[in-house]
Amino acid sequence: MDGSGPAYWAPGDHILWRYRENAGDRFHICRPVTVVQDTAELLAVWMAPGTECVKPVLADGTPVHVEPLDTRYTKPRTVRRDRWFGTGVLKLARPGEPWSVWLFWEPGWRFKNWYVNLEEPRVRWAGGIDSEDHFLDICVYPDRTWQWRDEDEFAQAQQAGLMDDAQADSVRRAGRDAVDVIRSWGAPFSDGWQHWRPNPEWSIPLLPDDWDRTPARVSS
Repeated sequence: MDGSGPAYWAPGDHILWRYRENAGDRFHICRPVTVVQDTAELLAVWMAPGTECVKPVLADGTPVHVEPLDTRYTKPRTVRRDRWFGTGVLKLARPGEPWSVWLFWEPGWRFKNWYVNLEEPRVRWAGGIDSEDHFLDICVYPDRTWQWRDEDEFAQAQQAGLMDDAQADSVRRAGRDAVDVIRSWGAPFSDGWQHWRPNPEWSIPLLPDDWDRTPARVSS
């Protein structure tokens, strides 16, 4: 921590979950979330439906995901405020681990899947956590089957110069380590988080005007 925040956040606290650009120090993703649990072993947060977030878009306003892959990472970008629609997302992160695990539900709380988001180990600061997304992901289903996701984006990011060979190798190793956890059905997959539900009294966190403020870069 940077010394200005609590040792651990309390359930119900509001913090920011942010990602930096892959080629620079600016933040281009920011999601206000509510703390579910924060211990030496695990940070769990809830992103509620309707939360105002920040996401990257192309400079002309085009959503990133509709841009053809071969130019998706080379065209100029900006950021835009938007809201998270649909069901909420529970995010689980263990200190020092190069991925976080997200849980998704269908309407009516029918569990859909876990999603392993490969990323830099998170850096904690007084107002939240910061990371950098590594493009490659893994989808894990209730029947314990799994599949790689976004392999095309991972390859294109390397071609666009957003990730060198050494970092790409590190990400692949992290992915293989995550697959080992999935195959052994270790935490958090075995912990029953799919049955968790948010406190109905929790309010939706607000996106602050200074969502992109730069804290001290100190590892957790």
